[in-house]
Amino acid sequence: MSSLPRRVKSEAKAVISEDDELPSFLNLSSESEEEEEEWKPKSKIAKRPQLPNKNEAKTKKVAAPRAAAARKNVKKVAIKEEMDVSLPIAPAEDYRKQLLKPKEEDVGTKPKTLNQKPEVPKKMEIKSFQEKTIKSLESDEKPSTSVPVVGNQVKHEKSEKDFAFDEPPLKKIKLTTCPEGKPVKNLGGNRVKEEFEMNWDIVQALSEITNVEPWVCANLIRLFREENTIPFIARYRKELINNLEADALREVQQTLEELRTVAKKTHTMIQKLKKEGKLSGCILTALLNCRTLEELDHVSAPYKTGSKGTKAQRAKQLGLEPAALSFLQNPMELNLFSYIRPNTKGLSTIQEVEAGVQHILADIFAKDKDTLDFIRKKCQQRYISIQSALAKLSSKSGNEKDINKFQLYHEFSCNIKNIQHHQILAINRGENLKILTVKVNIPDGVKNEFCWWCVNERWRPKQFLKPELMRILRNSVEDAYKRLIYPLLCREFRSKLTSDAEKESVMMFGRNLRQLLLTSPVRGRTLMGVDPGYKHGCKLAIISPTSQILHTDVVYLHSGQGFCEAEKIKRLLLQYNCSTVVIGNGTACRETEAYFADLIMKKYFAPLDVVYCIVSEAGASIYSVSPEACKEMPDLDPNLRSA
Repeated sequence: MSSLPRRVKSEAKAVISEDDELPSFLNLSSESEEEEEEWKPKSKIAKRPQLPNKNEAKTKKVAAPRAAAARKNVKKVAIKEEMDVSLPIAPAEDYRKQLLKPKEEDVGTKPKTLNQKPEVPKKMEIKSFQEKTIKSLESDEKPSTSVPVVGNQVKHEKSEKDFAFDEPPLKKIKLTTCPEGKPVKNLGGNRVKEEFEMNWDIVQALSEITNVEPWVCANLIRLFREENTIPFIARYRKELINNLEADALREVQQTLEELRTVAKKTHTMIQKLKKEGKLSGCILTALLNCRTLEELDHVSAPYKTGSKGTKAQRAKQLGLEPAALSFLQNPMELNLFSYIRPNTKGLSTIQEVEAGVQHILADIFAKDKDTLDFIRKKCQQRYISIQSALAKLSSKSGNEKDINKFQLYHEFSCNIKNIQHHQILAINRGENLKILTVKVNIPDGVKNEFCWWCVNERWRPKQFLKPELMRILRNSVEDAYKRLIYPLLCREFRSKLTSDAEKESVMMFGRNLRQLLLTSPVRGRTLMGVDPGYKHGCKLAIISPTSQILHTDVVYLHSGQGFCEAEKIKRLLLQYNCSTVVIGNGTACRETEAYFADLIMKKYFAPLDVVYCIVSEAGASIYSVSPEACKEMPDLDPNLRSA
């Protein structure tokens, strides 16, 4: 290297020492810089621009008026040379372009020019830069050339979040707005627009039925609408579903389909009634309030094709609907005697007119949403039981065998909150066979509270009622409960219990199958499978540790030939070195078990130490005649396949 840069450094030191603002640069000695230049290979050190010798003379022989300008130039050169210790300098033109290129951080600020007076760096900035420079001198790695220099300040680039040293790269999260694993509640709000709009919100209804948070239900509806499968959602969208299990997702999906089915059938019924001209405002509101198929059937039953109509419909056809509405809104002006028509059936007497008005009022009460919500709430607070008894017809003329199957349920009663799922399924089977009669028992206290609430609060007239009209109101409420509301509640309870029992039965089957499939296998042993039987004998099959069929045979252990067959069994066990006998739990299982246990106790199979076990043979017979078994074991008899 030329002696000029080193001479410039020494001059710069003398100049900087006069400035009180830059004392920390004095800690860098020229000895360390010389050592740096000695150990660095010359090929790796970038060539520095050389200044002509005449400039050196000019620097020494400057006039007094230009002394201040020379001092500024020397200060700038000194700082550049200090940086050159750790940073190779790019060519002059590239460095000039780097200075002129505006940084992204400086957008919106006043641009810097080359002629602008550079700011003196603060003590802390220079100290930190000095420490970094020393570290770069001590390290063996090549220093980075990406640190930009503006004026006499060093701008250090901020490390990006995605860039890491000595660490595996982070996974890119698809939802950049939320960190992985945390719930995303505001994906699109809790309001979801459905194809068929109802008076109830599908998100709230789904949340109430499944006990899942509303925001989770809203996210699930959107995910199901985008045709995402349950395995995909459970594994890759945990933050959207609050880490729900797959079983809970299936339950939400099934409930969502049921609600959509109700909405679809409701709108179909509305279009049908509108086409027939039977749709009114009250009917429309009642239909749009339905949440279950039972409620929809309850509201739409009078309007189905082929129905002769309800009592309320027949009363409306006689023209008594205005009287019923006047009864609730303006009873002082109601005169039932004006509706009497002596020659018309149903209007000939005052008793028939009162009965017609009563039927219309009962229909209004039974289809009111607030009234149904009140009675359901009362039922949840009281003891509701389901009772079963032996049917009278089945006791006289019926199969004794079938009747004895349901002996436990001839006089059975249990709270609907505590009844077991298998009991519900058994009661339903007995009812379908007409062996049992089933009844849901609701206490009379529920009825009394309901009637008092309807008369004194919900349907209390706006004006004073005469005693005869008050009697009609009470009779209407009792008729609505007994004839319309109580059967509806019974259907709802029975339907809910049956649905839950069927779901639990499927889950129980799955749990049992899981335990069966996860049973630990017997490894490294030759097995003898025995499919027990009486008339057709016990079927034997010997398989190798790798499930290869070694031998099949039939022995008759329970027909007086047990001792002779024992010799054959012993010969087979010794021939194939088999010490484990597997017995199916079907017909003649216990007799076959006793036979082998007796032989083992007498050490008949010595020198083999034979053991036996009993396994479930559920599905073995069905599989033995299936197409899959024919492909797997084409040359064997179905009985031997079962073994």
